[in-house]
Amino acid sequence: MTLQIGDLAPDFTAESTTGELRFHEWLGESWGILFSHPADFTPVCTTELGAAARLEPEFDRRDTKIAAVSVDSAQDHRTWAKDIAETQGAQVNFPMIADSDRAVADLYGMIHPNGSTQRRCAPSSSSGPTRRSS
Repeated sequence: MTLQIGDLAPDFTAESTTGELRFHEWLGESWGILFSHPADFTPVCTTELGAAARLEPEFDRRDTKIAAVSVDSAQDHRTWAKDIAETQGAQVNFPMIADSDRAVADLYGMIHPNGSTQRRCAPSSSSGPTRRSS
């Protein structure tokens, strides 16, 4: 699927850090930003979600909801949100959507059809963050 300006964003239902999320119902009449990240606990993604969390009041003033999506579980997202708060000084209050079966990624055409099905980032860990040295 190729999304273009003016297209209606595809609807989906998925588990998230805030419970089951029905995208169109959650979005309502608001504008929305759905951004993806490859895996939890990666340094760049941690920084990006921390920045988005700090900007959330600005999005709220503009009637714009934000949500993030990745292949990790909602429980891993919750653990990661604690790490983001600690390392970035910002509490993630927006939904972090679990997409382990890549249904949302496929729906939105986020992964090239000829792309690898292998994860490119460190796997999530139920025992806490996975960090790499630089």
